Amino acid sequence: MTHPVMTLCDQVVCSTYARYPVVLERGQGSRLWDADGKEYIDFVAGIAVCNLGHCHPEVTEVICRQAQTLVHVSNLFYTRPQTALADALLRRSFADRVFFANSGAEANEAAIKLARKYSRDKYGPGRFHVITMEDSFHGRTLATLSATGQEKVHKGFEPLVEGFLFVPYNDIEAVRRAMSPQVCAVLVEPIQGEGGVRLGHAEFFKELRELCTERDVLLIFDEVQVGMGRTGTLFAYEQLGVTPDVMTLAKALGNGLPIGAMLATEQAARAFTPGSHASTFGGTPLVTAAAGKVLELIAQESFLAAVRDKGQYFLERLRDLQLRHAEKVRDVRGRGLILGMELADSGKAVVDQCLTRGFLINCTHETVLRFVPPLIIAKDDIDRLIEVLDAVLKEWTP
Repeated sequence: MTHPVMTLCDQVVCSTYARYPVVLERGQGSRLWDADGKEYIDFVAGIAVCNLGHCHPEVTEVICRQAQTLVHVSNLFYTRPQTALADALLRRSFADRVFFANSGAEANEAAIKLARKYSRDKYGPGRFHVITMEDSFHGRTLATLSATGQEKVHKGFEPLVEGFLFVPYNDIEAVRRAMSPQVCAVLVEPIQGEGGVRLGHAEFFKELRELCTERDVLLIFDEVQVGMGRTGTLFAYEQLGVTPDVMTLAKALGNGLPIGAMLATEQAARAFTPGSHASTFGGTPLVTAAAGKVLELIAQESFLAAVRDKGQYFLERLRDLQLRHAEKVRDVRGRGLILGMELADSGKAVVDQCLTRGFLINCTHETVLRFVPPLIIAKDDIDRLIEVLDAVLKEWTP
């Protein structure tokens, strides 16, 4: 039977999501429970958001305390939680300045605006093109969907914002060919999450950094999905041996509360002056207090070491599955706890069967099962998922 919440939601909320027939009501750690009391082990984490799991007690305590103290006053005034979070992010990264927003799309929008403003201030008008990658994903605002290298995201919203150039991922020669005098930035993900969990090559990023420096083009890393410990280091760029000029964060920074952040070097950040960019809700005391605790917990080396260990274990277990189902599984790839299993056909039926068996996973790029569990996931839970995937793949016909 259809739950009354599903019926009402379908009547009153815009139909922009193909929702699963589940009403989730409670979460704790790596577990979720639906309205009927059924338990699920979560390998989606709100799409790489709840890196500390659901209702983490220390984060919850900070939220409750801050909600009783100060929730919102706008950015016309200074607040302690926002200042403390900015300082903590900068001390742990390459950056000198941060701008707070409410989502990954807004953080990327800020980065695009900053790049255009930086270039115009220094070189005058006409230098506004941004190179992005095919199969990338940067958000759903008009500018960020225009920056996204997936045609399905563009459909119905034309004409798109002009000035975005798409090149194949990991192809430095294609970037060189696109690097005209009108280019002000390169926007790239260290790992393409929505694009099918595709890893960036270290050599590609090394040469990309050199090229951007040579042309005085800002290098922007979109770490909305892969930042905040997801790959086994606090930020994914740390494993590539290069440093961007600008980096965007969101998703896991708030562990479920809406926050985005754009981090930049002093040289780039100078382009933003009072009135040039703003956000009413960006960096509220409530959200930044929670994010400060999230950052503190995830940044611990022992925590990150555990992510690397569990990520390697999970990857090896998935590769064992690939060997057992070679005709159905084309590839297994990833880093840390963002892993993908590419199937020979659409993965929807596999996702549905896992849901029935009490496991939440999702499929991206049509054929890639994406696993982004809470970073606190236990190896026993990984083993349970592997057993279920093995059984589902035995029954699944591509």
